[in-house]
Amino acid sequence: MFTTKGQTPNTIQIQYWLIVSLFIPLACTLSCPGAEPAQPVPFEQSQVIATWDKYKGVLTFGRNQTLALLDDGCDLSKPEWSADANSKYPKVLVTYDSVDGDADPKHEGRGYHGTTIGIPSSVNHNGKRGVAFNNQLAIIRSLECCHCKIADSKTLASALKWVADNYKKHRITTVNLAPVDDLAHDKPVMTEIDAQLSRLRTLGIWVSAPTGNHNYTTGISWPASQPKCFAIGAVTPGTSVVFLDRHQKVDLVVPAHATSSSNAILCGSAMILREAISKSKYDWSQHGDNLPEAMMAIFKQTGTPLKDSGTGLTFHQLNLLAAVDFVFRKSNEP
Repeated sequence: MFTTKGQTPNTIQIQYWLIVSLFIPLACTLSCPGAEPAQPVPFEQSQVIATWDKYKGVLTFGRNQTLALLDDGCDLSKPEWSADANSKYPKVLVTYDSVDGDADPKHEGRGYHGTTIGIPSSVNHNGKRGVAFNNQLAIIRSLECCHCKIADSKTLASALKWVADNYKKHRITTVNLAPVDDLAHDKPVMTEIDAQLSRLRTLGIWVSAPTGNHNYTTGISWPASQPKCFAIGAVTPGTSVVFLDRHQKVDLVVPAHATSSSNAILCGSAMILREAISKSKYDWSQHGDNLPEAMMAIFKQTGTPLKDSGTGLTFHQLNLLAAVDFVFRKSNEP
């Protein structure tokens, strides 16, 4: 799953996925009866459902990848997280609390958000599915409440360091950095998290954060404002209207009713695109200096352009199917 720039695809390897995929049995594919998307309209608009349908039997939709959720804690007694369709492959793989320095991520203080933020990306319970429904989670309590302050940078940096130190052990490929400070930053705010964000980017680990939900057009929330963190905005579901916090610093927009859900959907999509790149042996290095940058470039290149009348900016909306199709198609070109 981890790749370095400069690798060139082998001709035999390029074709290998076409043969092998016909014989790979998936433990749980979209053909299971009663399966439904966690957010039907946003998933359809982002072409998540179409990707499930087209690539079932080829992709595993998160299998053997772990998503690190950095938020304000989680109630692990909730059935979505305490049970899984496959008991040998528990949904929650590991937990950590960077505030208290222990392994108990339960909500404390004003925390509430971390229990639900994993649903759009990862849920696989009672017939409901997130984008990368076969992934696993590393749930990390990183601060008291998702509506944060810059002063929370110390414990957020500790959480990001824990991910960087443990990503190989727990197969962490993706980080949902969920907090927002609800302010409009038009430039980065340098804190302790920046060194860890740079480290994670170098390691090839995707990190993205929501831009915020206040209809700001002069800036976006921290930590999405930081250079090595992708900033994810929102599109009103069922429309082509970009809304909530939007600014030139936004990297991609995703249909959802809040930017935290937009970012969660994209985190699951990043796991699927990563697997598509790995399976197809696509040479991503022409798109960026590291895999996360290359993936974002592909998302932008294949995304649907949307002009925002309020800012005059053109944003790109996630089209997961187009992104996955792109890497498989390009991997077969001479």
